[in-house]
This record gives sequence, structure tokens and C-alpha cells, in this order.
Amino acid sequence: MTDDLSSIGLDEEQRELAGMVRDFAEQVVAPQAYEADRTHTLNLDVVRQMGELGLFGLPFPEEHGGQGGDYLALGLAIEALARVDQSLAITLEAGVSLGAMPIHRFGTQEQKAEYLPSLLSGENLAGFGLTEPEAGSDAGATRTTARLDDGEWVVNGSKQFITNSGTPITRFVTVTAVTGSQGQGAGDGKEISTIIVPNGTPGFTVEPAYDKVGWNASDTHPLTLQDVRVPEENLLGVRGRGFKNFLSILDEGRIAIAALATGAAEGCLEAAVDYAKKRTVFGSALSTRQNAQFTLARMRARVHTARLAWHHAARLRDAGRPFAEQAAIAKLVSGEAAMDNARDATQIFGGNGFMNEYPVARHYRDSKILEIGEGTTEVQLLVIARGLGLAG
Repeated sequence: MTDDLSSIGLDEEQRELAGMVRDFAEQVVAPQAYEADRTHTLNLDVVRQMGELGLFGLPFPEEHGGQGGDYLALGLAIEALARVDQSLAITLEAGVSLGAMPIHRFGTQEQKAEYLPSLLSGENLAGFGLTEPEAGSDAGATRTTARLDDGEWVVNGSKQFITNSGTPITRFVTVTAVTGSQGQGAGDGKEISTIIVPNGTPGFTVEPAYDKVGWNASDTHPLTLQDVRVPEENLLGVRGRGFKNFLSILDEGRIAIAALATGAAEGCLEAAVDYAKKRTVFGSALSTRQNAQFTLARMRARVHTARLAWHHAARLRDAGRPFAEQAAIAKLVSGEAAMDNARDATQIFGGNGFMNEYPVARHYRDSKILEIGEGTTEVQLLVIARGLGLAG
């Protein structure tokens, strides 16, 4: 069902990676997906195996325990996982893009040496605390504050919807906080910085997990920070550059989310084609009905378009060229493809598509967040419009 990978420019090593993760997804991830979703449980044994395969270290240099790969390699792995289980795919995506990547991109040599080895091996996870009750798409509205006091940052505030923040292997959460005014931040002249807050720090509370519509096996919590004190050297990157640094991390993350959405769209297509061939209606296979064929053909076209979009954005990023607009296009196209394919697959399945034991039902619940998280559809449209030179 997948495209001939060689036809879209993958080399032998990349094809082997995609095939290896696809086999792992079918043999290890898929069998546990229903139960993990039903019980809202992140399977840490599977996470450990993902680490052993080197997936968390794919786009990082070998000197810190990475695989020396690139963002295209990461996307291939995420796409393969998302075909069968979006929760584990987002665990990988967030663990790399939001957990380890900020340390790799902006951390000191000491921070890299301390944190990256365990993150890239999958031994630990980390979260990125950006979103707040009053600051979602408008991240410049951040209200969490951090002030220096006797060589320590004192952090107060709250965060919400933070992935990988409360697992038994979560080591820290990097939080954005207002550290002053008239800096290089955003929103009312706020100086926004990023600070590493280790889990278990007094005053740092990981609140009970959310009861979500989808991604039920993904770890997601609200966070409360009350007079949390961490060393001054826990500042990540240059003071006042936190907002700008976050935007660059988000641009990269959108490529990974686009890969995830493409995998979800493909998983829906494969399940729907298989079901349509087996399902008999009025004496013949559902797949022989022109309406069903047209639906499946449109689903196929969405997968193909989404894959081309995220591959293009990843290659631009890996070549060191501007890619923000292409990342936004990829996320827009692929997020809509995942949601549309989930809806169409559920329709093909009929009543069975409403049963959680079938993967299409989980994809239907899971896929909506792909039009919201790491930048809503409206934000992607805004980025694309600005690329056209349209002021706002």
C-alpha cells in the first residue's frame, strides 16, 4: 500500500530504517495498542524497546549517543509507528522534538553532557512546558514568571497539555517563563526565557493526567509551579531568547507531526481497503462499489500528497535551508488528511468503525488533535499567508 520509497528519493539506509520500524510497529506496537488505549497506559516496555532500536537518538550526533541521522530519518520512524498507534508515535515525536532537541540546539556543553545521553537512549523522557490556560496559540501571553534570587531561579505559574511530563522516566520539563521586560521575547515587551525544571523539584507538581478524547496511551498532564527553585545555570539558551528559540523548535516539530499525521492517514487507508475487500454487501464485496472505490482513491491521494509535503520540508531543514513555510504546509495538508481519512475509514467500516477495538475508531479519536497541537490549522494558514507577503 505504501509508495515505492525509492521513487521519492530515499537511499538504502533510509528504506531499511522505514522497513525496520514498520516491522516493529506491526509485531510489537500494534498488539498492545487497544489495551493501552483502553486503560490509558503508556507502555514503558515498548518505549524501552524503541530506545534500544535507537529511535530517540535518530537526528542527533553520535558524540552524545545519537544515531547521526537527520529529521527525515526521524519522520520515517514516526510515520511507521503512527500507522498503528498514534500514542506511541507522539511519545517519540515529543521526546525528540520537544524534549531532547531544545537541549541539543540551545544547551551548554554541560547541559548536553548531563541530559542528552539518557534522553537519546530512551532511558529518560522530557517535556516542554509552553502552553498555559491563557496562552495557547498566543504564546506571548505567557504568565509563568521566573526571577533570580541568590543564584537560583524562582518559578511560579502553571502549564497545561504537557506531553511526557509525568511518566516514571520523565527527568525534567523545560518551561517558558517571563524573566523580565523589554527583552527579545514577544507580547507586551515581555522577556521570555526557558528554564530546565527537574521532576521532583519541591513546588513542582505534576497534576493528575487528563481524561482525553484520544492519544489515551500518551502521557499528558497539567503542571503547577509554586516557588520552584532551580540553579541559575538551569537557564536554557540565552536569557530573553526563549520565545524565538521556541518558535524554531516548533517549526521542526511541525515536520515530525506531519509525518505522524501521514502515518495515521495511511493506517486508515490500509484498514479501509482491507475491510472493503472482505466486507460483503448485497451479494458482492464492498470494494466493488464505485462509491467505496472513489472514497478509497481520495484517501490514497491524501496519503501521497501528505508524504510528499513532509518529505520536502524535512529535506529543506536537513539541508540548512529555510523551511518554516513548508513545515506549515506539511502540517496543514497532513493533519487534514489524517482527519479526513479517519472519517472516511470509519464510514467504510460502518457500525464496526464505531467500536474502539478497530484501529480506525482510535484513529478517528486521535486524529483531531493533529489539527490543533503544535500550531492549529489557523496558525499554519497564517504562516503560509505571511509567506505570500500578506500583512496582518
